[in-house]
Amino acid sequence: MALLIEDENRVRTLTLNRPEALNAFNEALYDATTQALLDAAEDPEVAVVLLTGAGRAFSAGTDLADMQAMISDPDFTPGKYGFRGLIEALSAFPKPLICAVNGLGLGIGTTILGYADLAFMSTTARLKCPFTSLGVAPEAASSYLLPQLVGRQNAAWLLMSSEWVDAHEALRMGLVWRICEPDELMPEARRHADILAARPISSLMAVKHTMVEPIRPEIAAATARENAHFAELMGAQANAAALADFGNRRR
Repeated sequence: MALLIEDENRVRTLTLNRPEALNAFNEALYDATTQALLDAAEDPEVAVVLLTGAGRAFSAGTDLADMQAMISDPDFTPGKYGFRGLIEALSAFPKPLICAVNGLGLGIGTTILGYADLAFMSTTARLKCPFTSLGVAPEAASSYLLPQLVGRQNAAWLLMSSEWVDAHEALRMGLVWRICEPDELMPEARRHADILAARPISSLMAVKHTMVEPIRPEIAAATARENAHFAELMGAQANAAALADFGNRRR
């Protein structure tokens, strides 16, 4: 199973489970995660969703083999929801979302933190937005959400440099709320999830709605701007060269 789902005390834990691919999102994992968020949103027994990864990665972002196939394979079959469906589900998710960043996070493995109500990070984890190294635009409304979360200059560095950020730097920026030793990460994230899950779901949802509703149009507008740039840059010279280099390194 590419996604593990476990319920306990009104907390639904979603574990990205492609450890051999560093939990990179292929179409199947995008679809499974999106469906899990839609289901959790509707389930009256779920108060909080806790998202983490199996193995040494949180998520290595979009599977670059999939990205390459999307450009070059005429028989490529997109998933039911895909990347865009996941972003819509995250944007609309009406309950608390907690991320526990257990290992490296690239691309959506970092930009998903813009949708987290609380984010915990292992001291050994690292994050990167590799967009400029791939010759593409930002994604997941990160061009709007990251400046909101960490300020203009921190966001500019994250989105423009394609450099790694360690846990202490992520905490300093405000990209994550707490950092924990690796063996403390899940217990600490879980402890906070349990505190929230003990509250009335209707009240949790009211808080989330009043906090997020004002920015939902901005998220949609940012996503549209990013998609337009992405369409223009994907498959263009810089992106094609980056993907070809990735393909050569894999071989």
